[in-house]
Amino acid sequence: MIHKIRAKAPLSRVSGIDTWVGLDFGMNLCRGCQHHSIYCDSRSLCYGNDQFDEDVLVKSNAIDVLRDELRRKRKRGILGTGSMNDPYMPIEERHRLTEGALEAIAEYGFGVHVITKSTLVLRDVALLQRISRNSTAAVSLSITTIDDELAHRIGIRHPAAVGAVSRTARPDGRGNRSRVALMPVLPFLEDSPGNVCAIVKRALGVRSARHRRVFGVSLRDRQRAHSYARLDEGFPGVRARCEARSGDRYICSPPDGDALRVHFEALCAKHGIRTSARPLLAPSANEPGLFA
Repeated sequence: MIHKIRAKAPLSRVSGIDTWVGLDFGMNLCRGCQHHSIYCDSRSLCYGNDQFDEDVLVKSNAIDVLRDELRRKRKRGILGTGSMNDPYMPIEERHRLTEGALEAIAEYGFGVHVITKSTLVLRDVALLQRISRNSTAAVSLSITTIDDELAHRIGIRHPAAVGAVSRTARPDGRGNRSRVALMPVLPFLEDSPGNVCAIVKRALGVRSARHRRVFGVSLRDRQRAHSYARLDEGFPGVRARCEARSGDRYICSPPDGDALRVHFEALCAKHGIRTSARPLLAPSANEPGLFA
């Protein structure tokens, strides 16, 4: 069910130094997510969303509050969206909250990093380009399988195509940064060398795109229970293999994860694909352009 609520503060300050992406603020325009992905850690108890898989709560006044927050910020920075839910889940087509947020980010000179599973992000390429004129705009498309049927079975609506990464960047080679987020690679479902290599090879035509990868999946409290129940329904036998592999540990990694990482790194090196990226930087006159 979709419900509207009032937002108090759609931005949250990132504590410490974000060495992974370089974010200054997290931005959540909704609570809950329509994808219901089998692996989503956002349903864990620590996030306090007891209706994660039942309701999506749309913060109807989020853009007005966001504009007010950005206007009052003394220092610009990078906003991140997509860690708690997908900013381009299907309801975005109607409510257009992400579009409105990008307009505000562009107007006030902030930067943005978007991570999504959906090609709906292509609708907002012009806005991302506008943001990149004064700051940094980066898009990470989460792609973990080339099998669309498997993608739907694990809870990904409108899975993103690798080729879509190139269309988030400006054709003149300046501005938007494009990345493939090969994460999380699910043990016993997506961790075959064939799947990983196919994703890398399909991205060969994406000029200067980077790959970031996480081989394995987080499993804790409520998320563990949900994931195992879904595995029992759709993938008989996989739960037992995960339990034997991870026990009570937070991360369940592929049994051949080390060999898979070596293979992945070697394949990317062979084709000149970068597998690491410096954190994004807040606006600076000395900051280089695309794919720095």
